Order: sequence, then structure tokens, then C-alpha cells
Amino acid sequence: MKKQKKLTAFERDQIALYHTQRVSNSEIARRLGREVSTIGRELKRNRWGEAYIAIHAQELADQRSVYVAHSKAPLKNSDIFAYVTEKLRDGWSPDQIAGRLKLNHQDDQHYWITAETIYRWIYQPEQVKRDDPWYHYLRRKQKKRKKYNGRTIHRAHIPDRVSIHDRPEEINSRIMFAHWEGDTVEGKGHKDGLHTEVERMSRFIMAKKIDAITSEATIGVQQQMFADLPSKARKTTTLDNGRENHLHKRLRLLRMHVYFADPYSSWQRGTNEHGNWHLRYYFPKGTDFQDVSDEDVQDVVEEINNRPRRILGYMTAKEKFDQLLEEAKGCD
Repeated sequence: MKKQKKLTAFERDQIALYHTQRVSNSEIARRLGREVSTIGRELKRNRWGEAYIAIHAQELADQRSVYVAHSKAPLKNSDIFAYVTEKLRDGWSPDQIAGRLKLNHQDDQHYWITAETIYRWIYQPEQVKRDDPWYHYLRRKQKKRKKYNGRTIHRAHIPDRVSIHDRPEEINSRIMFAHWEGDTVEGKGHKDGLHTEVERMSRFIMAKKIDAITSEATIGVQQQMFADLPSKARKTTTLDNGRENHLHKRLRLLRMHVYFADPYSSWQRGTNEHGNWHLRYYFPKGTDFQDVSDEDVQDVVEEINNRPRRILGYMTAKEKFDQLLEEAKGCD
């Protein structure tokens, strides 16, 4: 028997000829030195209506070869191809996909792939020309990076303001759980938006709509968010100097301490800034939050919290938060 796996154009011509002469599959296989199953599969797979036409069969085979060459091969195998395309549709980045695959299959290199390989596949000319190109599922939807700026800080006196410079070092170094960073994601016309809180160790995000960017609305939402957490998961939060944070003292009812970053120093709350960047993918600047339901916001938050993160060793923020909370409970 021949060792080559693929039928040639000449062999397909012979199959078509023998088939029209009503030669049996077993006899065709004997004459071509092929397995009977190979002949049967070819006649079934590449049939044109009720007939088998060699040129049509060859065209179908060529089309499949192009698909394999430009879809599956660069992603190593069909398992990875299916996983990558599924997670791209879920909003995962190539880095998150590659990292999670390695985390889930640490002892099986069959599933290992790099983020760069995924990016190269996404931006192949054949993929870019698709009706629904894969780069549409990337967060920026293009190669060129954009600069994202934080919102304007209002210089205003905040009663009982405690500076971030007085925050204990164990919080600064991220060796303690339950310390948060908060901010406001403003909507269209700066009238409404989201209040967000991100836990510093796990990068776990919470977000709720606020109907107006005022002190009363913001503290009300903050109290709701933190009251839903176990006491061991809420110790401090660090905010900016916006006008909406004037009533921060009410968080003392939950036994929380509040610190404030320096004016125009968003990098001091980098964890929250990065969390807001993820949210902005779904709610870009100018979003009218009157058109966004609370359910929509929570769906987005859940999706973000259930993506693997490189900085967490490709655990998800939800997994890391739950792990840290269990460890905190075990310290009783």
C-alpha cells in the first residue's frame, strides 16, 4: 500500500473513471494501492450530487487544505483551535487564553501555545478578510494602541481626609487582603455613571450604577456594595479627591478606613484604573447609562472577574478573591 496520506489529482481522475465503469471500491483500492476505506470515504465526501467528478472532488479537497493551513495548523491542533475561538468570543485576550491553557494543562504540551502565535493567526490576511474577522473580538479591535487618560480631579476640601501617604505599608505592598481602590466611571454629560471598587490583591471588581455623581448617591452605592461582603473582605478603600467622595466617613459604620490619593495621581490607584479600563471596553466614554440596565452592568462585571489574569498566575479574579477570603476566614 502507498504511504502517502492524501489522494492526488491523478488518483481522483482514476477513481472517477473506474467509478463510471462500475468497478467496485475494493477493486479500485487494489488498482491504486489504497485502503478500501480511503476510496469509500473519497466517493462519499467529494460527491457532486449523484456523481463523482474528479475536478470537483479536487477543488473541494484544495479548499479544505487552505482552511487547515490558515486556521488549524497555526494553532497547533483542533482542540486549541476550538478553545481559542470560543474564548475570543467570550472577550478573553490572547494572553489570557494562552496562559489559562497552560495553567489547566501544566503537564500536557499538546495544549501549550503562546499569545504571539494567536495574534499572528488573528492578523493573517486570510483571517482579516473574513466577514467576521477575529480582531473584532480583541479589546482594541486594532493594532494601534491608544492612550487612556484618567478623569479630571476636582480640587475641593474633603472633611477628615487621610492621605495615601498614611496608609500602612502592608497595604501598599499588597500582602494583605480586603483593601480596595474606588473610582467613578462617568457617563454621557458627566451626569451619571458607575461607581467601581477593585480589591488590590485579587483584582476583583465590583461596580454599580449611580444616577447622579453626587456625594449622597456615591456613598449610598458604596455602602450597598461593601455591606454585601463579609467583614473580612472589607477593611479599607482608597479614593480620589472627587466631589462625590465627601461623605466617605459613613463607611466607618462598616468599620472601614478610607484613604485619599494625591490630586492628579491616578497611578496611585493603578489597580482601579486598570479595572476601569476593562469596563470601558464595554462602556466607552459617552455611554448613556440610562440605557444600561443594572443586569447589564453585573453581566459585564461577572465576565471580567471570570477571565484568567497573567498577574494572578492565570487564575481568575473571582477564583483569587474566593481563595483569599477562605484564607482570611481560616485565620480566626
